[in-house]
Amino acid sequence: MSQQPRHFLSLLDLSRDELHSIVRRASELKRMQHRGDIHTPLKGKNLGMVFEKSSTRTRVSFEVGMSQLGGHALFLSPRDTQLGRGEPIEDSARVLSRMLDIIMIRTFEHEKLELFAAHSRVPVINALTDLLHPCQLLADMQTYFEHRGDIQGKTVTWIGDGNNMCHSYINAARQFGFRLNIACPEGYDPEPGILAAAGESAGILRDPMAAAKGADLVVTDVWASMGQEHEQKARQAVFSAYQVNDELMAAAASDALFFHCLPAHRSEEVTASVMDAPNSVVWDEAENRLHSQKALMEFLLLGRV
Repeated sequence: MSQQPRHFLSLLDLSRDELHSIVRRASELKRMQHRGDIHTPLKGKNLGMVFEKSSTRTRVSFEVGMSQLGGHALFLSPRDTQLGRGEPIEDSARVLSRMLDIIMIRTFEHEKLELFAAHSRVPVINALTDLLHPCQLLADMQTYFEHRGDIQGKTVTWIGDGNNMCHSYINAARQFGFRLNIACPEGYDPEPGILAAAGESAGILRDPMAAAKGADLVVTDVWASMGQEHEQKARQAVFSAYQVNDELMAAAASDALFFHCLPAHRSEEVTASVMDAPNSVVWDEAENRLHSQKALMEFLLLGRV
């Protein structure tokens, strides 16, 4: 068997230099795509897309991205494969990685992803778990760099639940060198270990207005993530003071950008006026999932950026 493959389960799996290179390459691939250039370095390569959680942006961006790079993508759902019929994860990993060149997984438990990767012969990409969403952060960093330049030394404010997106922003603060202010209600904090590992890079401020003061970037997410729909009503009451609205954005820097990984619930975590404002770049952010993931797959399969 050849050497162990590189996986992308977390932003911490790559070095700072590698992450910056992928972000730069993503913007280059975007320019190439917009020019209509044909670029097919992954011809003959096959991506397996394992979905245990539904998706719009993740499925389309990976499937289209692999196609644009000259490869082929296979959609694998638990309903249609042995993954949903009790086959051990280790066995599925051993079999699939003998047939596929790269695999992305969108699932619930992060431990399931780690177990799969440990038994895979090919690179495995975390396309979202309940713990982390690192692919979104590649797109987010690409978006910030394209609009405002290097994010190092800037202040980013996270408003809302200490969820998988929040965890990935904490890791991004470490890797890209920005300060992260986290505004979340009591009882909805990010994982203590992930926060502690970030040291001075990230910290919790309960008051969202204080957290947003002077921020260069304001980010939020839905109050109830997939699998938490039964908590929707209770969460609405708890998070009502954590809405990103015009007043909160006014506390941020005058040129602050607004990010949301989508789908957004307008009038809940964010007002329509913020979503549709000129400094809201959520559509660029969504498109950049395509380009950043193409750069990531190039890196993992070809070892270059």
